[in-house]
Amino acid sequence: MKKMTELLIAGMMIGGLGGADTLIASQDSEARAELAAKIADEQARAISLIFRKPEGEEKPWYIPNFTWSDVNVNYLDWTSGTVDRGGGAYKDFWYLELEGGAGWDWGDFYFFTDWENPDKDFDADDAPDDSRWVIKPILDINIPGTEGLMKNIQLHIQDYYLYGDGFLVNNLVVGFAYKYISENFFARPFVGVHYMHDTFHSSLWNGYMGGWVFNYDFQAFDQKFSISNWHEFEWKRDESTYLNDDGSRQEFGDRSSWGVQGALAAWWHVTKHVTGGLQYRYSWHKLGNYNYLNGVIYTLKYNF
Repeated sequence: MKKMTELLIAGMMIGGLGGADTLIASQDSEARAELAAKIADEQARAISLIFRKPEGEEKPWYIPNFTWSDVNVNYLDWTSGTVDRGGGAYKDFWYLELEGGAGWDWGDFYFFTDWENPDKDFDADDAPDDSRWVIKPILDINIPGTEGLMKNIQLHIQDYYLYGDGFLVNNLVVGFAYKYISENFFARPFVGVHYMHDTFHSSLWNGYMGGWVFNYDFQAFDQKFSISNWHEFEWKRDESTYLNDDGSRQEFGDRSSWGVQGALAAWWHVTKHVTGGLQYRYSWHKLGNYNYLNGVIYTLKYNF
C-alpha cells in the first residue's frame, strides 16, 4: 500500500508540473531561477520514487547473476595407433551434448551430459558400439569471510558418472579450487580427494585428483576465437585398482598408480549462436587402458 501511494504521488507530481512553463514565465528572473531549481528537484524526487528499489528488498539467493547453455554435436575420431593399442575397445563414435552453467554471489555451477552413440542400443554385448550416458556436474562454493587473494578460493565438488548396459563408473572429487578471471582469460585450477565406484571395484577412496580448466578469448581477421583446455591428473590410486594380489600389474584397466587425461581445443565463434571447434583428446593410464590414447573431436555448437 505504501509503495502504491508513493507511485500515485509521483504520478501527480509529474503530471502536475505540466504548467510549470506558464508559472515560471510570470515571475522575474531571480524568482524564475529559484522556481526552476525547485521544480527540477521535485521532478528528480518523483522519478526516484518510481524507480527506486524497495527498502529491504534483495535478490533471492537462488536467482543467478548470469546463465549460459548450449547444445552440440560431436564426432570423436581416434587415431589409428589408439585403435591398434586399444585392441578393438576404442572405435570412433559421435555423441550429443547439452552443457551449461550459472553464477551467483555465493558460487558457480557447471554441468554437461552426453549421449554417446545415440543411434545405437544399450547392449553390453555390442560394446564399444553400444549407447552410453555421461553426466558431469561441477559446483564451486565461495568460502565466507575470505579476503584478498583468498577470496577466490572455493570449495570444489565434481562428479563424473558414466552408465551403459552392464557397466557404470562414478568418480567423485571433493577439494578446493581457485578462480581467476580477467578481461579475456579464465582459469580454475583445483585439487581434491578422489572417491570411486564402478562395476569392477567396490566403493573406495582412490587417491587424489588435480587439474585445471582455462579459456583464452582473442580476435583475428575480424573474427572471434578462443583456446581452451581441461586437464585432470590422478595419483596415489588404491592398489586394488591396478595390482593383483601378488603385486603384479593387472591385465586390464588403467593399470597404474597415476593417470592423466584432458582435451586442448580451438574454437571459432562464427556468430552469437554458432561455434565450431577442434579438440585434441588425450589420456594416459586412463579410460580403462594403460597406453597413451589420443584423437580429435569435431564439434559444432548452438549457443542459446
